[in-house]
Amino acid sequence: MIPSSVAARQLARTALLRSSSAYPSKTSLTAARCLINAKQSSWREGTSSSQQRLYSGSASAAQSEKETITKLLYNIGSRKEVEQYLRHFSSVESQKFAVIKVGGAVLTDELDTLASAITFLNRVGLYPIVLHGAGPQLNNLLEKAGVVPDYHDGIRITDEKTLEIARKVFMAENLKLVEALEKMGTRARPLPGGVFTAQYLDKEKYGFVGKITGVNKEVIEASIRAGALPILTSLAETPAGQILNVNADVAAGELARVLEPLKIVYLNEKNGLYNGDTGKKIDIINLDEEYEELLKQPWVKYGTKLKIKEIKELLDHLPRSSSVAIISAGHLHKELFTDSGSGTLIRRGFKLFHHNSLDHLDKDRLRKIMEKEDEDVKSGQISVSSYLHQLENSKDGFKAYGDEPYEVLAVVKNNDESGSGVPKLDKFIATKTAALNNVTDNVWALLSKDYPALTWVVDETDANKGWHFDKAEGSFSKNGKTLFWKGLNDVAMIEKVVSNFLNAQTKEAVDSATSGGAFTSGQRRSFSTVRSQSTSPFAGGRRMFSTSAAAQRDVKKIGLIGARGYTGQELIRLINSHPSLEIEYVSSRELEGKPLEGYSKSPITYVNLSAEQVKEKTQSGEVDAWILALPNGVCKPFVEAVESVEEGKKMVLCDLSADYRFTDSWTYGLPEFNRANIPGAMRISNPGCYATGSQLAIRPLLKHLGGTPSIFGVSGYSGAGTKPSPNNDVNHLKDNLIPYSLTNHIHEREVSHQLGQEVNFMPHVAPFFQGITLTVNLPLNKTMTSGDVREIYEAAYENEKLVHVIKGVPLVKENAGKHFARVGGFGVHTSGKRVVVVATIDNLLKGAATQAVQNLNLSLGLGEYTGIPLD
Repeated sequence: MIPSSVAARQLARTALLRSSSAYPSKTSLTAARCLINAKQSSWREGTSSSQQRLYSGSASAAQSEKETITKLLYNIGSRKEVEQYLRHFSSVESQKFAVIKVGGAVLTDELDTLASAITFLNRVGLYPIVLHGAGPQLNNLLEKAGVVPDYHDGIRITDEKTLEIARKVFMAENLKLVEALEKMGTRARPLPGGVFTAQYLDKEKYGFVGKITGVNKEVIEASIRAGALPILTSLAETPAGQILNVNADVAAGELARVLEPLKIVYLNEKNGLYNGDTGKKIDIINLDEEYEELLKQPWVKYGTKLKIKEIKELLDHLPRSSSVAIISAGHLHKELFTDSGSGTLIRRGFKLFHHNSLDHLDKDRLRKIMEKEDEDVKSGQISVSSYLHQLENSKDGFKAYGDEPYEVLAVVKNNDESGSGVPKLDKFIATKTAALNNVTDNVWALLSKDYPALTWVVDETDANKGWHFDKAEGSFSKNGKTLFWKGLNDVAMIEKVVSNFLNAQTKEAVDSATSGGAFTSGQRRSFSTVRSQSTSPFAGGRRMFSTSAAAQRDVKKIGLIGARGYTGQELIRLINSHPSLEIEYVSSRELEGKPLEGYSKSPITYVNLSAEQVKEKTQSGEVDAWILALPNGVCKPFVEAVESVEEGKKMVLCDLSADYRFTDSWTYGLPEFNRANIPGAMRISNPGCYATGSQLAIRPLLKHLGGTPSIFGVSGYSGAGTKPSPNNDVNHLKDNLIPYSLTNHIHEREVSHQLGQEVNFMPHVAPFFQGITLTVNLPLNKTMTSGDVREIYEAAYENEKLVHVIKGVPLVKENAGKHFARVGGFGVHTSGKRVVVVATIDNLLKGAATQAVQNLNLSLGLGEYTGIPLD
């Protein structure tokens, strides 16, 4: 998760800026301990105690930085996910973490992103071994040299001229990546040779092409012991010293066979493998279960078939804990540190089973996993023998699912005890190893084919509750239990299932009271408040989810789409403290299924709403307003979905992107200058952060302008979003100020459009987290003094609670975390015909989230400043 307060973000920022890297420094785990021990030993022999104290302090700071960057990883996954994968990757020797094969195109097109991704891994204590190709670069230089590339059986024929150019290219690309890492403060060692030994593959046929016969691990291990990431090329040498060209994919495979890493990562621009029929990315391939069937698919041919076969051959010789990931550089962290991943994961796995008789189950293995992982068995509520006896005597039968080593066990009863006719998932237990290797998802996919409709109940303390939310289409909670369901499209059936669930909960409470037990704190009211108005939790035919916390219409219900970013998190905090707004849905593709943190009004789980689902929920009247906190160019399908139904025409849409700021049918939501048009408005375009501050700095003098205003803007790096880039890379920003979008920035056009006056805007990003400062040069059409100008601004903003006029120059650090903007400076040139005004604004608050709440308050008929801290 994003740090929950401005103070926390400032602490994180301070720790990061102390580092020589974009990310916290790495001093933990095996390789780091080797480095620390070596240094400490050296210093004890020949350094003063003060130097030892200095080193000790550095190590302490580095550990703090590692903790900081680990927290930043929570942006892409839950704390539990991130920490379990870190423990998993840290459980092996440093050289056994990952081999990353980088395509030559990635070095050309995504060098900064790649360097940031690798640095990120290193700063949390991991030492990936990077091996790169240089195919496109080599082809380019060969073409310039008049050498026509020639291939045979897919292998590049390498003559002396080609080899000469290849050596130069590999050396240049190797040093380019090393230098990119070093600039980010990440120690890296170029290893263009000396790692692979080879013999000629077939000298007459292919020329100087090698077949790898050995891997020199010591060169790699020495680099890691020295605290440097090894950066390899695929060039090999014969025992006599002749350099040979080797395919980079082949070299990566040979390296993996020797090192046996947990991960083999192939970086490409497509971010995975894609189904040739559907065009959709393949999330996971379980080779033992799917390989033969996969190769029969008509779209699996040529290079795709060869790639899958090579990966199968590689993994067949590696431990089952090893897996292959095909991913883009920008999504590497999500693939490695979250359950959902991002690219394509390929693993051996095990063959899965499904049996409907106890005779076909390995009862010893079944007993072992139940005694280890089943909470009911561990707590003594039921024994394994008793449970098996229940299954054996089940009237409607059952089906058990799992994998060969019984790392996962699922049991589906063909009818639940209440007689609803809907199959019930009675058990779903798994070891941590199975969860980390996605065996749980494979088993789920198998049982879902047999049971498209299903119900199941989970205790609210279940550590894997987020996984269940991810798999369910609906849920209902009461007395510490959550009922989940999927595939139930009939509202009457859902009502029956939930009613049976409530009856069972009531019976448990009565049985507890009858037996002398007290009504425990776990027996709480359900998440839904509709049930108190009717005997049915579906009064009015409305489908209820656990994310539905309010039913009283004097409390306005909000659907938030795009909640992962910094602005979305600020909106959640504001709505959490707002007396008249409550979140009904919070949608994020990357956080789907995870519980919403930082919101205490009711338990909420992230969903991933499609445009069609937004349409359905608009039609049913489940929300009063939608907030679209999405990137530019993404909102249109959701807007069209809302507007396609009659109910949507009366529903508020507040868009935080720039998509509708130039559309006259939408209301521009800058209350300080457009307040009269916002109450009752159904379509509100929230202004941009720079645009808000710029207009506050310019508009009071609009009629006094004698020329084109020039705006020098500087923003904190939170304005660049959460996706890693040079503009939010703290190391890149350290001691730096980076200009970008030198002309035609979207906010330049927005301000010019809204003012009816052309402006020049020059944006920059700085190494602080949040806040904006704008230094605005305003030519005047008449002579004025500083006092004259200040009086105009004081009069313009006299009654505005979210704009403060000050005499001095406002500072970013004094405005970060504040919900109002400050305007000041008012320096007038000696000619009296030019004034410089300075404005500061928090880009995440008054520049985004606070202004959205301000607009919602006005459009929904609430007090304009309700829920907004004014001090």
